Amino acid sequence: MTSRVLVLNGPNLNRLGTREPEVYGSESLADVEHAVRNLGTELGLEVDFRQTNDESQLIGWVHEAVDAGVDVVLNPAAFTHYSYALRDACALITSAGRRLVEVHLSNPAAREEFRHTSVVAGVATGTVAGFGTGSYLLALHALAR
Repeated sequence: MTSRVLVLNGPNLNRLGTREPEVYGSESLADVEHAVRNLGTELGLEVDFRQTNDESQLIGWVHEAVDAGVDVVLNPAAFTHYSYALRDACALITSAGRRLVEVHLSNPAAREEFRHTSVVAGVATGTVAGFGTGSYLLALHALAR
């Protein structure tokens, strides 16, 4: 049986590969998606991979996950630090008995102080950060268990 997983990406992640490669690496979001889809297939997960720069669209996708009863891997990007609307939407996932894994390519705790706080972490099942594309892959492994 294949389980569906939404892999959601927030603002500016469409610029991976050219945006601050010293922080985020040289892989593009298409490269990340390719790795995630390949591992998803190996693990028996149907991956639905999406990216938006729009907070309301991201929240709508989280609502879609709640309504569909699917787990979520979420890289909230900059919304991590201040979007209480996204945090409240994410709380719906875990309160519905589904899992939410927050992921980050870099380690926010090792960066600028304003990045040290995640408003999403408190409602997430778990967080994986600092492993580049590997953060997504570790999240998929956690969900496949």
